[in-house]
Amino acid sequence: MAMDDRQIARGPYHLPLVIKAIHACSGSTNPLRSVRRKTLIKYQAWTMFITFLTYMSYHMTRKSISVVKSTLNPQMEYNSHGDPITFGWAPFDAGDIGSDGYHTKGKANLGLLDTSFLFAYAVGMFFSGHVGDRSNLRYFLTLGMLGIALLSILLGMGFFWNIHQLWYFVFVQATMGIYQASGWPSVVSIMGRWFPRGRRGLLMGIWNAHTSIGNIIGSIIPAAVITNGWGWSFIVPGFIIAFLGILVFLTLVEFPEDLALPNPNEMETVVMVLDTNLLLCDIIQPESMLISVDQEKLQHKPIKFTEALCIPGVVSFALSLFFCKLVAYTFLYWLPFFIDHNYIGGKNLSSSQSAYLSTFFDVGGGTCAGYISDRTQRPAVVTVLFLILSVPMLFLYLEYGTISYGVSVALLLICGFFVNGPYALITTAVSADLGTHESLRGNPLALATVTAIIDGTGSIGAAIGPYLAGAIPRWSDTFYMLMGSLGIAAILLVPVLFRELSKKRHPDIFAINEI
Repeated sequence: MAMDDRQIARGPYHLPLVIKAIHACSGSTNPLRSVRRKTLIKYQAWTMFITFLTYMSYHMTRKSISVVKSTLNPQMEYNSHGDPITFGWAPFDAGDIGSDGYHTKGKANLGLLDTSFLFAYAVGMFFSGHVGDRSNLRYFLTLGMLGIALLSILLGMGFFWNIHQLWYFVFVQATMGIYQASGWPSVVSIMGRWFPRGRRGLLMGIWNAHTSIGNIIGSIIPAAVITNGWGWSFIVPGFIIAFLGILVFLTLVEFPEDLALPNPNEMETVVMVLDTNLLLCDIIQPESMLISVDQEKLQHKPIKFTEALCIPGVVSFALSLFFCKLVAYTFLYWLPFFIDHNYIGGKNLSSSQSAYLSTFFDVGGGTCAGYISDRTQRPAVVTVLFLILSVPMLFLYLEYGTISYGVSVALLLICGFFVNGPYALITTAVSADLGTHESLRGNPLALATVTAIIDGTGSIGAAIGPYLAGAIPRWSDTFYMLMGSLGIAAILLVPVLFRELSKKRHPDIFAINEI
Protein backbone atom coordinates (compact mmCIF):
# COMPACT_ATOMS: atom_id res chain seq x y z
CA MET A 1 0.00 0.00 0.00
CA ALA A 2 2.21 2.77 -1.26
CA MET A 3 1.97 6.19 0.34
CA ASP A 4 1.94 9.20 -1.95
CA ASP A 5 1.29 12.83 -1.02
CA ARG A 6 -0.16 13.32 -4.51
CA GLN A 7 -2.39 10.28 -4.61
CA ILE A 8 -4.56 10.46 -7.74
CA ALA A 9 -6.30 8.30 -10.34
CA ARG A 10 -3.98 5.61 -11.62
CA GLY A 11 -5.48 4.77 -14.99
CA PRO A 12 -6.83 1.52 -16.52
CA TYR A 13 -3.74 -0.56 -15.76
CA HIS A 14 -4.58 -0.40 -12.03
CA LEU A 15 -8.21 -1.43 -12.37
CA PRO A 16 -9.46 -4.43 -10.33
CA LEU A 17 -9.18 -7.84 -11.96
CA VAL A 18 -12.91 -8.32 -12.55
CA ILE A 19 -13.30 -4.86 -14.14
CA LYS A 20 -10.36 -5.58 -16.46
CA ALA A 21 -11.99 -8.87 -17.45
CA ILE A 22 -15.30 -7.13 -18.21
CA HIS A 23 -13.61 -4.68 -20.55
CA ALA A 24 -11.51 -7.40 -22.12
CA CYS A 25 -14.69 -9.34 -22.94
CA SER A 26 -16.58 -6.29 -24.21
CA GLY A 27 -14.98 -6.57 -27.65
CA SER A 28 -14.48 -2.80 -27.96
CA THR A 29 -11.15 -1.62 -29.27
CA ASN A 30 -11.17 1.37 -26.95
CA PRO A 31 -13.90 0.78 -24.36
CA LEU A 32 -12.62 3.24 -21.78
CA ARG A 33 -12.68 6.43 -23.85
CA SER A 34 -16.37 6.90 -24.37
CA VAL A 35 -18.35 8.97 -21.87
CA ARG A 36 -21.88 7.64 -22.02
CA ARG A 37 -24.71 8.07 -19.60
CA LYS A 38 -25.29 4.34 -19.19
CA THR A 39 -21.61 3.67 -18.56
CA LEU A 40 -21.38 6.29 -15.86
CA ILE A 41 -24.63 5.26 -14.19
CA LYS A 42 -23.58 1.61 -14.23
CA TYR A 43 -20.34 2.29 -12.38
CA GLN A 44 -21.96 4.79 -10.01
CA ALA A 45 -24.60 2.20 -9.13
CA TRP A 46 -21.96 -0.47 -8.53
CA THR A 47 -19.81 1.89 -6.46
CA MET A 48 -22.80 2.80 -4.32
CA PHE A 49 -23.77 -0.86 -3.95
CA ILE A 50 -20.32 -2.25 -3.09
CA THR A 51 -19.52 0.53 -0.60
CA PHE A 52 -22.99 -0.02 0.91
CA LEU A 53 -22.22 -3.72 1.44
CA THR A 54 -18.77 -2.84 2.71
CA TYR A 55 -19.82 -0.60 5.55
CA MET A 56 -22.88 -2.71 6.27
CA SER A 57 -20.47 -5.55 7.07
CA TYR A 58 -18.39 -3.26 9.30
CA HIS A 59 -21.46 -2.50 11.42
CA MET A 60 -22.61 -6.12 11.31
CA THR A 61 -19.41 -7.28 13.03
CA ARG A 62 -19.67 -4.54 15.68
CA LYS A 63 -23.13 -5.63 16.77
CA SER A 64 -22.28 -9.19 17.80
CA ILE A 65 -20.99 -8.21 21.24
CA SER A 66 -24.29 -6.55 22.18
CA VAL A 67 -26.19 -9.75 21.36
CA VAL A 68 -24.00 -12.06 23.47
CA LYS A 69 -23.85 -9.79 26.54
CA SER A 70 -26.99 -11.32 28.02
CA THR A 71 -25.44 -14.76 27.62
CA LEU A 72 -22.10 -13.77 29.11
CA ASN A 73 -23.80 -12.01 32.03
CA PRO A 74 -27.35 -13.42 32.29
CA GLN A 75 -30.09 -12.37 34.65
CA MET A 76 -29.86 -14.83 37.52
CA GLU A 77 -32.67 -17.34 38.00
CA TYR A 78 -33.03 -19.94 40.75
CA ASN A 79 -34.86 -23.21 41.27
CA SER A 80 -37.18 -24.00 44.15
CA HIS A 81 -34.20 -24.93 46.33
CA GLY A 82 -32.51 -21.56 45.79
CA ASP A 83 -29.81 -22.95 43.50
CA PRO A 84 -28.88 -20.92 40.39
CA ILE A 85 -30.06 -22.34 37.08
CA THR A 86 -28.47 -19.70 34.81
CA PHE A 87 -24.74 -19.45 34.28
CA GLY A 88 -22.65 -16.88 32.45
CA TRP A 89 -19.09 -16.83 31.19
CA ALA A 90 -16.19 -15.74 33.36
CA PRO A 91 -14.97 -13.01 33.71
CA PHE A 92 -18.26 -11.43 32.64
CA ASP A 93 -20.38 -13.00 35.39
CA ALA A 94 -18.23 -11.79 38.29
CA GLY A 95 -19.31 -9.71 41.28
CA ASP A 96 -22.42 -9.35 43.37
CA ILE A 97 -25.91 -9.62 41.94
CA GLY A 98 -27.40 -6.18 41.29
CA SER A 99 -31.02 -5.09 41.68
CA ASP A 100 -31.70 -5.97 38.05
CA GLY A 101 -30.36 -9.51 38.49
CA TYR A 102 -27.00 -9.16 36.71
CA HIS A 103 -23.45 -9.35 38.06
CA THR A 104 -22.23 -5.81 38.67
CA LYS A 105 -18.50 -6.45 38.13
CA GLY A 106 -19.28 -8.55 35.08
CA LYS A 107 -21.31 -5.68 33.64
CA ALA A 108 -18.33 -3.36 34.19
CA ASN A 109 -16.08 -5.86 32.38
CA LEU A 110 -18.47 -5.86 29.43
CA GLY A 111 -18.31 -2.07 29.44
CA LEU A 112 -14.52 -2.34 29.37
CA LEU A 113 -14.75 -4.40 26.17
CA ASP A 114 -16.83 -1.66 24.53
CA THR A 115 -14.48 1.05 25.74
CA SER A 116 -11.31 -0.72 24.56
CA PHE A 117 -12.82 -1.19 21.12
CA LEU A 118 -14.18 2.33 20.75
CA PHE A 119 -11.16 4.21 22.09
CA ALA A 120 -8.92 2.24 19.74
CA TYR A 121 -11.39 3.00 16.96
CA ALA A 122 -11.35 6.72 17.78
CA VAL A 123 -7.55 6.88 17.79
CA GLY A 124 -7.33 4.85 14.60
CA MET A 125 -9.89 7.09 12.91
CA PHE A 126 -7.66 10.17 13.08
CA PHE A 127 -4.83 8.26 11.41
CA SER A 128 -6.93 6.34 8.90
CA GLY A 129 -8.12 9.52 7.18
CA HIS A 130 -4.52 10.66 6.72
CA VAL A 131 -3.53 7.24 5.39
CA GLY A 132 -6.67 6.90 3.26
CA ASP A 133 -6.06 10.17 1.39
CA ARG A 134 -2.60 8.89 0.45
CA SER A 135 -3.28 5.21 -0.21
CA ASN A 136 -4.95 2.88 -2.65
CA LEU A 137 -8.34 2.67 -0.95
CA ARG A 138 -9.16 -0.66 -2.57
CA TYR A 139 -6.15 -2.24 -0.87
CA PHE A 140 -6.79 -0.29 2.34
CA LEU A 141 -10.39 -1.50 2.63
CA THR A 142 -9.53 -5.08 1.73
CA LEU A 143 -6.81 -5.23 4.39
CA GLY A 144 -9.17 -3.74 6.97
CA MET A 145 -12.02 -6.16 6.19
CA LEU A 146 -9.82 -9.27 6.24
CA GLY A 147 -8.27 -8.10 9.53
CA ILE A 148 -11.72 -7.64 11.06
CA ALA A 149 -12.72 -11.10 9.85
CA LEU A 150 -9.73 -12.71 11.55
CA LEU A 151 -10.27 -10.81 14.81
CA SER A 152 -14.00 -11.57 14.89
CA ILE A 153 -13.24 -15.26 14.46
CA LEU A 154 -10.65 -15.05 17.25
CA LEU A 155 -13.30 -13.60 19.58
CA GLY A 156 -15.63 -16.48 18.75
CA MET A 157 -12.88 -19.04 19.27
CA GLY A 158 -12.67 -17.85 22.87
CA PHE A 159 -15.77 -20.01 23.43
CA PHE A 160 -14.32 -23.14 21.83
CA TRP A 161 -10.87 -22.63 23.39
CA ASN A 162 -12.52 -22.07 26.80
CA ILE A 163 -10.74 -18.74 27.33
CA HIS A 164 -11.67 -16.81 30.49
CA GLN A 165 -8.85 -14.23 30.67
CA LEU A 166 -10.17 -10.67 30.40
CA TRP A 167 -6.97 -9.43 28.74
CA TYR A 168 -7.56 -11.72 25.73
CA PHE A 169 -10.98 -10.25 24.96
CA VAL A 170 -9.82 -6.67 25.61
CA PHE A 171 -6.77 -7.08 23.36
CA VAL A 172 -8.75 -8.57 20.47
CA GLN A 173 -11.49 -5.95 20.79
CA ALA A 174 -8.98 -3.08 20.86
CA THR A 175 -7.14 -4.43 17.82
CA MET A 176 -10.44 -4.81 16.00
CA GLY A 177 -11.22 -1.17 16.79
CA ILE A 178 -8.08 -0.11 14.94
CA TYR A 179 -9.02 -2.19 11.89
CA GLN A 180 -12.62 -0.93 12.00
CA ALA A 181 -11.28 2.63 11.61
CA SER A 182 -10.24 1.79 8.05
CA GLY A 183 -13.83 1.76 6.83
CA TRP A 184 -15.70 5.03 7.19
CA PRO A 185 -13.21 7.59 5.80
CA SER A 186 -12.53 5.26 2.86
CA VAL A 187 -16.12 4.61 1.76
CA VAL A 188 -17.12 8.28 2.16
CA SER A 189 -14.06 9.34 0.17
CA ILE A 190 -14.93 6.92 -2.63
CA MET A 191 -18.55 8.09 -2.71
CA GLY A 192 -17.39 11.71 -2.82
CA ARG A 193 -15.22 10.95 -5.85
CA TRP A 194 -18.08 9.35 -7.78
CA PHE A 195 -20.98 11.66 -6.94
CA PRO A 196 -21.28 15.48 -7.22
CA ARG A 197 -22.28 17.70 -4.34
CA GLY A 198 -25.75 18.58 -5.62
CA ARG A 199 -28.48 16.65 -3.79
CA ARG A 200 -25.92 14.65 -1.88
CA GLY A 201 -28.05 14.73 1.29
CA LEU A 202 -30.77 12.42 -0.07
CA LEU A 203 -28.26 10.24 -1.90
CA MET A 204 -26.14 9.80 1.20
CA GLY A 205 -29.24 9.36 3.33
CA ILE A 206 -30.32 6.40 1.20
CA TRP A 207 -26.78 5.04 1.12
CA ASN A 208 -26.38 5.47 4.88
CA ALA A 209 -29.04 2.81 5.41
CA HIS A 210 -26.03 0.49 5.48
CA THR A 211 -25.64 1.45 9.15
CA SER A 212 -29.17 0.41 10.10
CA ILE A 213 -29.17 -2.70 7.92
CA GLY A 214 -25.75 -3.70 9.24
CA ASN A 215 -26.99 -3.31 12.81
CA ILE A 216 -30.14 -5.29 12.05
CA ILE A 217 -28.29 -8.12 10.31
CA GLY A 218 -25.67 -7.96 13.06
CA SER A 219 -28.46 -8.67 15.55
CA ILE A 220 -30.38 -11.29 13.57
CA ILE A 221 -27.47 -13.52 12.55
CA PRO A 222 -25.82 -13.75 16.01
CA ALA A 223 -29.22 -14.24 17.64
CA ALA A 224 -30.01 -17.08 15.22
CA VAL A 225 -26.79 -19.01 15.96
CA ILE A 226 -26.22 -18.18 19.63
CA THR A 227 -28.08 -21.31 20.78
CA ASN A 228 -25.23 -23.36 19.28
CA GLY A 229 -22.71 -21.47 21.43
CA TRP A 230 -22.01 -17.76 21.70
CA GLY A 231 -18.78 -18.14 19.72
CA TRP A 232 -20.74 -18.65 16.50
CA SER A 233 -22.20 -15.16 16.92
CA PHE A 234 -18.73 -13.82 16.09
CA ILE A 235 -17.47 -16.48 13.68
CA VAL A 236 -20.34 -16.34 11.15
CA PRO A 237 -20.15 -12.51 10.69
CA GLY A 238 -16.36 -12.90 10.40
CA PHE A 239 -16.68 -15.18 7.37
CA ILE A 240 -19.25 -12.84 5.78
CA ILE A 241 -17.01 -9.76 5.97
CA ALA A 242 -14.05 -11.81 4.67
CA PHE A 243 -16.06 -12.73 1.56
CA LEU A 244 -17.07 -9.10 1.01
CA GLY A 245 -13.46 -7.97 1.47
CA ILE A 246 -12.40 -10.21 -1.40
CA LEU A 247 -15.27 -8.82 -3.49
CA VAL A 248 -14.04 -5.27 -2.82
CA PHE A 249 -10.53 -6.21 -3.93
CA LEU A 250 -11.82 -7.70 -7.18
CA THR A 251 -14.38 -5.05 -8.20
CA LEU A 252 -13.99 -1.63 -6.53
CA VAL A 253 -12.91 1.26 -8.78
CA GLU A 254 -11.52 4.22 -6.80
CA PHE A 255 -11.73 7.04 -9.35
CA PRO A 256 -14.02 7.70 -12.33
CA GLU A 257 -10.86 8.86 -14.14
CA ASP A 258 -9.53 5.29 -14.00
CA LEU A 259 -12.30 4.48 -16.49
CA ALA A 260 -11.67 7.67 -18.50
CA LEU A 261 -14.81 9.22 -16.99
CA PRO A 262 -14.76 12.85 -15.80
CA ASN A 263 -14.61 13.87 -12.16
CA PRO A 264 -18.25 14.55 -11.11
CA ASN A 265 -17.16 17.45 -8.89
CA GLU A 266 -15.45 19.20 -11.82
CA MET A 267 -17.93 18.50 -14.58
CA GLU A 268 -19.48 21.23 -16.66
CA THR A 269 -23.11 20.06 -16.69
CA VAL A 270 -24.97 17.84 -14.25
CA VAL A 271 -28.35 16.30 -14.79
CA MET A 272 -29.82 14.28 -11.92
CA VAL A 273 -31.71 11.14 -12.95
CA LEU A 274 -33.57 8.49 -11.03
CA ASP A 275 -32.56 4.95 -11.91
CA THR A 276 -33.60 1.86 -9.91
CA ASN A 277 -34.52 4.14 -7.01
CA LEU A 278 -30.97 5.52 -6.79
CA LEU A 279 -30.04 9.15 -7.44
CA LEU A 280 -27.25 9.08 -9.95
CA CYS A 281 -25.74 11.70 -12.17
CA ASP A 282 -25.62 11.87 -15.92
CA ILE A 283 -22.64 13.83 -17.15
CA ILE A 284 -22.80 15.60 -20.46
CA GLN A 285 -19.29 16.62 -21.34
CA PRO A 286 -17.20 16.42 -24.51
CA GLU A 287 -14.28 14.01 -24.48
CA SER A 288 -11.88 16.89 -25.02
CA MET A 289 -12.68 18.20 -21.54
CA LEU A 290 -11.57 15.04 -19.76
CA ILE A 291 -8.91 15.74 -17.15
CA SER A 292 -5.81 13.70 -17.74
CA VAL A 293 -3.93 11.92 -14.98
CA ASP A 294 -0.91 14.17 -15.52
CA GLN A 295 -3.01 17.33 -15.10
CA GLU A 296 -4.61 15.91 -11.97
CA LYS A 297 -1.21 15.26 -10.45
CA LEU A 298 -0.36 18.93 -10.81
CA GLN A 299 -3.63 20.20 -9.39
CA HIS A 300 -4.39 18.32 -6.21
CA LYS A 301 -2.70 16.89 -3.14
CA PRO A 302 -4.04 15.85 0.29
CA ILE A 303 -4.58 18.64 2.81
CA LYS A 304 -3.03 18.86 6.26
CA PHE A 305 -4.91 18.12 9.48
CA THR A 306 -4.81 21.77 10.55
CA GLU A 307 -6.08 22.92 7.16
CA ALA A 308 -9.07 20.59 7.47
CA LEU A 309 -9.91 22.04 10.90
CA CYS A 310 -10.10 25.53 9.36
CA ILE A 311 -12.87 24.56 6.95
CA PRO A 312 -16.05 26.34 8.17
CA GLY A 313 -18.33 24.00 10.09
CA VAL A 314 -15.89 21.12 10.62
CA VAL A 315 -15.25 21.78 14.32
CA SER A 316 -18.92 22.46 15.18
CA PHE A 317 -20.21 19.35 13.47
CA ALA A 318 -17.37 17.24 14.89
CA LEU A 319 -18.17 18.28 18.47
CA SER A 320 -21.90 17.76 17.91
CA LEU A 321 -21.21 14.30 16.53
CA PHE A 322 -19.27 13.53 19.74
CA PHE A 323 -22.56 13.59 21.66
CA CYS A 324 -24.68 12.10 18.85
CA LYS A 325 -22.46 9.03 18.65
CA LEU A 326 -22.29 8.81 22.44
CA VAL A 327 -26.04 8.22 22.39
CA ALA A 328 -26.18 6.07 19.25
CA TYR A 329 -23.44 3.70 20.38
CA THR A 330 -24.84 3.36 23.88
CA PHE A 331 -27.99 2.00 22.26
CA LEU A 332 -25.92 -0.07 19.83
CA TYR A 333 -24.05 -1.90 22.60
CA TRP A 334 -26.53 -1.90 25.50
CA LEU A 335 -30.09 -1.89 24.13
CA PRO A 336 -30.45 -5.72 23.87
CA PHE A 337 -29.01 -6.03 27.39
CA PHE A 338 -31.45 -3.40 28.70
CA ILE A 339 -34.41 -5.18 27.09
CA ASP A 340 -33.30 -8.58 28.40
CA HIS A 341 -33.08 -7.27 31.97
CA ASN A 342 -36.46 -5.54 31.95
CA TYR A 343 -39.87 -7.15 31.71
CA ILE A 344 -41.64 -6.19 28.47
CA GLY A 345 -45.40 -6.46 28.94
CA GLY A 346 -44.78 -8.53 32.05
CA LYS A 347 -42.59 -11.05 30.23
CA ASN A 348 -38.85 -11.65 30.45
CA LEU A 349 -37.54 -11.95 26.87
CA SER A 350 -34.71 -14.30 25.93
CA SER A 351 -31.38 -13.08 24.53
CA SER A 352 -32.55 -13.80 20.98
CA GLN A 353 -35.93 -12.11 21.49
CA SER A 354 -34.23 -9.06 23.02
CA ALA A 355 -31.87 -8.83 20.05
CA TYR A 356 -34.76 -9.02 17.58
CA LEU A 357 -36.73 -6.33 19.44
CA SER A 358 -33.70 -4.01 19.53
CA THR A 359 -33.53 -3.99 15.72
CA PHE A 360 -36.55 -1.65 15.55
CA PHE A 361 -34.35 1.14 16.92
CA ASP A 362 -32.02 0.73 13.93
CA VAL A 363 -34.64 1.46 11.26
CA GLY A 364 -33.44 5.05 11.65
CA GLY A 365 -34.29 8.38 10.02
CA GLY A 366 -31.18 9.04 7.93
CA THR A 367 -32.97 9.00 4.56
CA CYS A 368 -35.68 11.38 5.76
CA ALA A 369 -33.13 13.74 7.32
CA GLY A 370 -31.11 13.72 4.10
CA TYR A 371 -34.19 14.46 1.98
CA ILE A 372 -35.26 17.39 4.18
CA SER A 373 -31.67 18.67 4.16
CA ASP A 374 -31.67 18.63 0.34
CA ARG A 375 -35.00 20.43 0.10
CA THR A 376 -34.05 23.15 2.57
CA GLN A 377 -30.28 23.25 1.88
CA ARG A 378 -29.84 23.71 5.63
CA PRO A 379 -28.38 20.57 7.22
CA ALA A 380 -27.66 22.25 10.57
CA VAL A 381 -31.31 23.30 10.94
CA VAL A 382 -32.48 19.77 10.17
CA THR A 383 -29.95 18.26 12.57
CA VAL A 384 -30.90 20.56 15.45
CA LEU A 385 -34.62 19.93 14.90
CA PHE A 386 -34.16 16.16 15.05
CA LEU A 387 -31.96 16.43 18.16
CA ILE A 388 -34.49 18.57 20.03
CA LEU A 389 -37.34 16.16 19.24
CA SER A 390 -35.28 13.13 20.26
CA VAL A 391 -35.04 14.24 23.92
CA PRO A 392 -38.75 13.85 24.85
CA MET A 393 -38.90 10.64 22.80
CA LEU A 394 -36.20 9.03 24.97
CA PHE A 395 -38.08 10.12 28.08
CA LEU A 396 -41.27 8.49 26.79
CA TYR A 397 -39.40 5.25 26.06
CA LEU A 398 -37.90 5.21 29.55
CA GLU A 399 -41.29 5.71 31.18
CA TYR A 400 -43.57 3.64 28.94
CA GLY A 401 -41.34 1.39 26.81
CA THR A 402 -41.95 -1.68 28.98
CA ILE A 403 -45.76 -1.47 29.15
CA SER A 404 -46.26 -3.88 26.25
CA TYR A 405 -44.40 -5.32 23.29
CA GLY A 406 -46.34 -3.16 20.81
CA VAL A 407 -45.67 0.06 22.71
CA SER A 408 -41.98 -0.87 22.96
CA VAL A 409 -41.78 -1.40 19.18
CA ALA A 410 -43.51 1.91 18.43
CA LEU A 411 -41.32 3.93 20.81
CA LEU A 412 -38.13 2.24 19.59
CA LEU A 413 -39.04 3.15 16.00
CA ILE A 414 -39.66 6.79 16.96
CA CYS A 415 -36.54 7.07 19.13
CA GLY A 416 -34.37 5.48 16.44
CA PHE A 417 -35.82 7.82 13.82
CA PHE A 418 -34.85 10.98 15.69
CA VAL A 419 -31.58 9.75 17.21
CA ASN A 420 -30.15 8.13 14.07
CA GLY A 421 -31.25 10.92 11.71
CA PRO A 422 -28.70 13.55 12.89
CA TYR A 423 -26.00 10.90 13.34
CA ALA A 424 -26.49 9.69 9.75
CA LEU A 425 -26.71 13.20 8.28
CA ILE A 426 -23.50 14.46 9.92
CA THR A 427 -21.44 11.36 9.13
CA THR A 428 -22.51 11.20 5.48
CA ALA A 429 -23.80 14.24 3.60
CA VAL A 430 -22.34 16.88 5.92
CA SER A 431 -18.92 15.20 6.02
CA ALA A 432 -18.87 14.73 2.27
CA ASP A 433 -19.95 18.31 1.61
CA LEU A 434 -17.36 19.75 3.98
CA GLY A 435 -14.75 17.48 2.40
CA THR A 436 -15.51 19.06 -0.97
CA HIS A 437 -16.06 22.58 0.40
CA GLU A 438 -15.67 25.44 -2.08
CA SER A 439 -12.60 26.64 -0.15
CA LEU A 440 -10.82 23.45 -1.30
CA ARG A 441 -11.20 24.49 -4.95
CA GLY A 442 -12.32 21.10 -6.17
CA ASN A 443 -9.60 19.10 -4.40
CA PRO A 444 -11.02 15.53 -4.07
CA LEU A 445 -8.20 14.39 -1.80
CA ALA A 446 -9.47 16.07 1.38
CA LEU A 447 -12.53 13.90 1.90
CA ALA A 448 -10.98 11.15 4.00
CA THR A 449 -9.16 13.63 6.26
CA VAL A 450 -12.27 15.75 6.91
CA THR A 451 -14.40 12.64 7.43
CA ALA A 452 -11.83 11.19 9.83
CA ILE A 453 -11.78 14.39 11.92
CA ILE A 454 -15.56 14.51 12.21
CA ASP A 455 -16.12 10.80 12.76
CA GLY A 456 -12.98 10.42 14.89
CA THR A 457 -14.25 13.08 17.29
CA GLY A 458 -17.63 11.38 17.32
CA SER A 459 -15.95 8.06 18.03
CA ILE A 460 -14.47 9.40 21.27
CA GLY A 461 -18.03 10.05 22.40
CA ALA A 462 -18.96 6.59 21.17
CA ALA A 463 -16.29 5.14 23.47
CA ILE A 464 -17.43 7.14 26.51
CA GLY A 465 -21.15 6.43 26.20
CA PRO A 466 -21.08 2.61 26.50
CA TYR A 467 -18.52 2.85 29.31
CA LEU A 468 -20.81 5.17 31.30
CA ALA A 469 -23.76 2.86 30.63
CA GLY A 470 -21.79 -0.01 32.14
CA ALA A 471 -20.67 2.05 35.14
CA ILE A 472 -23.96 3.82 36.01
CA PRO A 473 -25.94 1.51 38.31
CA ARG A 474 -29.48 2.67 37.44
CA TRP A 475 -30.94 2.63 33.93
CA SER A 476 -32.96 5.80 34.60
CA ASP A 477 -29.74 7.74 35.26
CA THR A 478 -28.27 6.34 32.04
CA PHE A 479 -31.24 7.65 30.05
CA TYR A 480 -31.01 11.09 31.66
CA MET A 481 -27.34 11.17 30.65
CA LEU A 482 -28.32 10.32 27.07
CA MET A 483 -31.01 13.02 26.98
CA GLY A 484 -28.55 15.61 28.24
CA SER A 485 -26.05 14.58 25.58
CA LEU A 486 -28.58 15.11 22.80
CA GLY A 487 -29.37 18.58 24.17
CA ILE A 488 -25.67 19.51 24.19
CA ALA A 489 -25.29 18.23 20.61
CA ALA A 490 -28.06 20.60 19.52
CA ILE A 491 -26.55 23.58 21.37
CA LEU A 492 -23.16 23.08 19.72
CA LEU A 493 -24.73 23.56 16.28
CA VAL A 494 -26.49 26.83 17.15
CA PRO A 495 -23.72 29.03 15.58
CA VAL A 496 -23.90 27.04 12.34
CA LEU A 497 -27.69 27.12 12.47
CA PHE A 498 -27.75 30.93 12.65
CA ARG A 499 -25.24 31.12 9.81
CA GLU A 500 -27.50 28.98 7.66
CA LEU A 501 -30.62 30.96 8.53
CA SER A 502 -28.87 34.25 7.73
CA LYS A 503 -27.99 33.05 4.24
CA LYS A 504 -30.44 33.46 1.41
CA ARG A 505 -31.65 30.11 0.14
CA HIS A 506 -30.01 29.23 -3.16
CA PRO A 507 -32.70 28.98 -5.85
CA ASP A 508 -30.98 26.26 -7.86
CA ILE A 509 -30.79 22.99 -5.95
CA PHE A 510 -28.83 21.45 -8.80
CA ALA A 511 -26.00 23.97 -8.59
CA ILE A 512 -22.58 22.35 -8.48
CA ASN A 513 -21.21 24.81 -5.91
CA GLU A 514 -24.12 24.37 -3.52
CA ILE A 515 -23.25 23.27 0.03
